Amino acid sequence: MTPLAHYLIFSGILFSIGLAGVIIRKNIIVVFMCLEMMLSAANISLVAFSRAQGVNGVPVYDAQVLALFIVAIAAAEVAIGLALIVAMFRARKSVESSTLNSLKD
Repeated sequence: MTPLAHYLIFSGILFSIGLAGVIIRKNIIVVFMCLEMMLSAANISLVAFSRAQGVNGVPVYDAQVLALFIVAIAAAEVAIGLALIVAMFRARKSVESSTLNSLKD
């Protein structure tokens, strides 16, 4: 069985890469992908803690259920975010965050 620390280290690295992508990148599509990566890292941590907290070898499935809800909310976020990106591209002909410097066209 893989130790809990390995899952947490992997989750931390994945979250750090996602955070760096959100801070550094200017393309809004890449920023959304990095946000999804950060949500995946949180899901990995939740499921790892759930597996480690089991009683008599039986895992607690509360975190897995919460992770499914997080995935469903992330799918809704992507749908709304992509709709906003398409609207922004139609208005400004770019998906770079640096073009969002004013509220008026």
